[in-house]
Amino acid sequence: MPNNLRSISRAADDGEWLSVSDLMAGLMMVFLCISIVMMRSMMEEREKIRALAQSYRDNQLAIYQTLVAEFEGDLPRWGATIDKDRLIIAFNNSDAMFTTGEAEMNLQAQRVMEDFFPRYITALKPYLGSIRAIHIEGHTSSEWGDGGSSNDNYFKNLRLSQSRSREVLHHVQGLVPDAEVPGMLALVAAVGYSSARPVLRADGSEDPEKSKRVAFRVITNSEAQIHRILEEAL
Repeated sequence: MPNNLRSISRAADDGEWLSVSDLMAGLMMVFLCISIVMMRSMMEEREKIRALAQSYRDNQLAIYQTLVAEFEGDLPRWGATIDKDRLIIAFNNSDAMFTTGEAEMNLQAQRVMEDFFPRYITALKPYLGSIRAIHIEGHTSSEWGDGGSSNDNYFKNLRLSQSRSREVLHHVQGLVPDAEVPGMLALVAAVGYSSARPVLRADGSEDPEKSKRVAFRVITNSEAQIHRILEEAL
């Protein structure tokens, strides 16, 4: 092949390779830009979740500290405890509040609720915007007097725990005028768990007396906030 034709062919080949090289460089820049945008978006979402988690911890701690400040002096005489992580005030040994196997509160328990509940709702009022629900929970031990099967005992205790939590709700719902805490009382619900959430001893065995309890639990709206952030990210 003449030299001039080889030169033209070589120039054409060089031009073709230059075009492919430019194309690859351009694609790499596009992918790099996309990666940077995605990383930045992920970092922003991670920061939102981190900020939400910190806000949730701060709000959780503030509610706990408020409840402790309000009830610390009363808990021993009520036989009650506060769970910091789950924001639960539990009135332990509910046999002291009800006749064994029955759902009607005795007079002493009624007086305790009349002292406790108005103060409880008032203490929670500043946090209304972050509260999704307030549950009055009925819990029992796994035992039942006639010694039936574990399945039968569970459902008997389920009915009992539900009846007791409803009885407590029925008694306290008129103790605080709704006008004093608008919207707060609509968040209060009664639930019964039977023996599904027993209190355990150090060796892992059930403590029947402590398992029998009525608990007031604050449920915050942190879960809804997390869902909102995830939906915005889609």
